[in-house]
Amino acid sequence: MTPAPLIPLILSGGAGTRLWPLSREAAPKPFMLLPDGETLLAKTAVRALAVPDVAALLTVTNRDYYFRTKDTYAGVQASSDLPATYLLEPFGRNTAPAIALAALCAKARGLGHGVLLVMPSDHLIRDQQAFAAAVERAKALAAGGSLVTFGITPTHPETGFGYIECGEPMAAAEGALPAAFRARRFVEKPPQERAREYLAVGHYVWNSGMFAFTADAILDALSRHAPGVLAAARPVAQALPQLADGSMLEIDAALFAAVPDISIDYAVMERAAEAGEVIVVRGAFDWSDVGSWQAIAALTAADEDGNRGQGERVAIATRGTYVHAPDRVVATVGVENLVIVDTPDAVLVAHRDHLQKVKEVVGELKARGHESYRLHRTVSRPWGTYTTLEEAPGFKIKRIEVRPGAALSLQLHHRRSEHWVVVRGVARVTNGEQEFDVHPNESTYIPVETRHRLENRGSEPLAIIEVQCGDYLGEDDIVRFDDRYGRTPAAKMGSEL
Repeated sequence: MTPAPLIPLILSGGAGTRLWPLSREAAPKPFMLLPDGETLLAKTAVRALAVPDVAALLTVTNRDYYFRTKDTYAGVQASSDLPATYLLEPFGRNTAPAIALAALCAKARGLGHGVLLVMPSDHLIRDQQAFAAAVERAKALAAGGSLVTFGITPTHPETGFGYIECGEPMAAAEGALPAAFRARRFVEKPPQERAREYLAVGHYVWNSGMFAFTADAILDALSRHAPGVLAAARPVAQALPQLADGSMLEIDAALFAAVPDISIDYAVMERAAEAGEVIVVRGAFDWSDVGSWQAIAALTAADEDGNRGQGERVAIATRGTYVHAPDRVVATVGVENLVIVDTPDAVLVAHRDHLQKVKEVVGELKARGHESYRLHRTVSRPWGTYTTLEEAPGFKIKRIEVRPGAALSLQLHHRRSEHWVVVRGVARVTNGEQEFDVHPNESTYIPVETRHRLENRGSEPLAIIEVQCGDYLGEDDIVRFDDRYGRTPAAKMGSEL
């Protein structure tokens, strides 16, 4: 019998506000570099592609994350011919709409019988062998029409996770595959005393947020338990461009706004568990959702005083403190149980007992309209990066790096002029009606209301210093006329350059 095709569905979104200032809205948790130098998204893709019988890779992410996601996969899939399809959301609507659209797309491609392996992009799992065994068990159950979720055996009374109560065991699996149980009910994040009870009785597991089911099965479950979600998702799927492997499918914003904002747990899994339709595969692998600085700290080794961290640190009479300091020396004297995260434009100092409140900092910054909730000082773009070096009323100075073969859009600005000085490489410049090369230690001036483009036709990175002058220097003062990356040719906040 031919095995059912496996389709990893990577859900990549969420701002990771509890990991500010490293995680920000424009560069969220899946793109954060971990202490080992890799990102959670890259690790998720490697894990997805390492399991057997993978037929295709589906990713649901925000439109603004597409190029960075594609770059991440490029390294992972260097030796893989697997097709990758990207469903690009204009804004987040939670997991139920994302999964519904992915299932509709799989069915339209003739893969209704294919098993969707739903994987959030911000989980950390080191034991690939145990994970693959759990997937094999889940896939077999899902291929028979069941809705399967992965439960993690609790190691401590955690109050930040949801739980699943396991009921009667399923028939034993062949070999060393993990056990499976009928899900009795999903439980919200419990208080400390209740979490201790769950740990003691032994038949509760952490809700990992990972699932396995065929496209047909989840669409049937949606039709019975959340018909409003499915009804609103169908026209969104029908409006997508013609499905093709390796494609980026942009979701219509107006249609998507009509889809209920709800998680797959609330929309389907809780109701389906009450009806006896959900099976829990109890994973024997390590698992973390890397949801706080406490979890990040645990990825580094502690010294004899319980201090951990990265970068240049000096600890005097310091205990139980984590310091992230990649760019400059951070010294601590006479402190205990702190988390200190230093970035070029923001510093976090928090007590370990209050790390869940870091997200409130993000809310306050957002209410103030401060850019540090959204952007780092260095911002990634499809063509490279830019770093804001200095900014004050009337001027802004940036360092711009353009990848070999890349180009910024043909654009103009209504309220600022720009002066470019090349410091490395050769810039091909369009300035009004002229097109010419600018070499190191040479410059060009771009007046207000002038069409212009910066391009790197060389084989080495191009670096320039840009000085902007004007009465308004916001990121939305841009009009695009041509862009090789398919970005909307109109003014859009956060889409500068």
